[in-house]
Amino acid sequence: MLKQPGVMLAALIILACLFGGGGSAYGLSNLVVQLAALAAAALMPVAFWRFGANAGWPLALLAIATLLLPLVQLVPLPPDVWTVLPGRTLITEAVGAAGAGAWRPLTVNVARTLVAFIALLAPFAVLAIGLAQGRQGLELGKLAVVAAGVASVLLGTLQVLGQDQFALLYPEIEMPGVLFGFFANRNSTAIFLVACLLVLCSFPSRRPLSPKWFAQVVAAVLIVTGVVLTQSRTGLVLLALPAGLMALRMLVGWLERRGSGEQGGAPLAVVVATLAALVLGLGAIVSLPGTRVETVLARFEKGDEQRPAMWEDARYAVGRYWPAGAGMGTFDEVFQLDESLENISPRRAGRAHNDYLELAIEAGPAGLVLAALWALWVLWVAWAARGTPQRWSALAGAGILLAIALQSLLDYPLRNQTMLCIAAFAVLLLASARKRAEPQGAAA
Repeated sequence: MLKQPGVMLAALIILACLFGGGGSAYGLSNLVVQLAALAAAALMPVAFWRFGANAGWPLALLAIATLLLPLVQLVPLPPDVWTVLPGRTLITEAVGAAGAGAWRPLTVNVARTLVAFIALLAPFAVLAIGLAQGRQGLELGKLAVVAAGVASVLLGTLQVLGQDQFALLYPEIEMPGVLFGFFANRNSTAIFLVACLLVLCSFPSRRPLSPKWFAQVVAAVLIVTGVVLTQSRTGLVLLALPAGLMALRMLVGWLERRGSGEQGGAPLAVVVATLAALVLGLGAIVSLPGTRVETVLARFEKGDEQRPAMWEDARYAVGRYWPAGAGMGTFDEVFQLDESLENISPRRAGRAHNDYLELAIEAGPAGLVLAALWALWVLWVAWAARGTPQRWSALAGAGILLAIALQSLLDYPLRNQTMLCIAAFAVLLLASARKRAEPQGAAA
């Protein structure tokens, strides 16, 4: 059963959503997802052995380089090498005081960098298994993503309506009335739901008022409501991506039908009127006093003094460890050395709240170059897939990765197993759209 097209892929996605939203603080939950990835490799070894052939050399090289980055940082180096690396003064003094001169790796914390590598197993499994599936398997994976989004909203509804952190999977921070769903961070919930909307936009076109069309509309309304209930500012702004993709798809569909002389479908006036009605409806909801939308919008008026202070200290930490980096996953360990006294609070920073700065601290120029190469690959493949029947799947995948890239300026969306797997699925949508160009009745 698990070896049928898409079943293994859908199972991995669902497990990642159920257990992977807590981040590094929830190691046992993450372990469930990682063991599932290893089980998938044991059940479908051919998919992993043929990954290079299925992916093509640009994607294969990028994926392998991403896996190798933390592994290279774990390679032991002789004392003459690691002691002269930038930012190792305290370690050198501590080792010297202990009278030891053993070999040490590049990373300042072996355990955290090893955990960072293990965290990549699940997204790699999603990518490898997905590339080995046919079109049917990919569609089942898309259905699993949207179903997980709806389930997260339904669970989050209980959290919003309940009291005393009722139904919270990760009761870390008390935020009554906020929807967390499957995550410990509401910003992660919001971007996950935005990703689900983008996947939903890539579903085949349905006849208006048909049962499948109605199901898609209900799912979209639920997910959009979920984004609002997270009270995430970035989530609300990123709703523009699925809205723009859906508007583009409706416009292109109308132009294609008009150019081919086909009858039926919604004329442009109806499309514009529908979009205008949605905008007016949203404006009416926003204007109502005391609504949760009003609460979200009020957050835009509040300044954020903590993040700029973190970024200032983080930039100093970048210089301390440049160009070698401190090691993947080590930010929380090394940032304490460079946190200014005026910025210290009772809580630890935990993250830089800017993944590019955090990547620069942990991996130096190697990490930033790798991120830039991923961005170039996404642009190249999305452009190449524009003429294929799966172009909407490719745009959905590119939209998910764009949303992650934008939120990474203010947060850390890829620091949990769920969003790592969703990002891998977005890469899969792009790669599959370019790889498979067989005609279908409706663009997927």
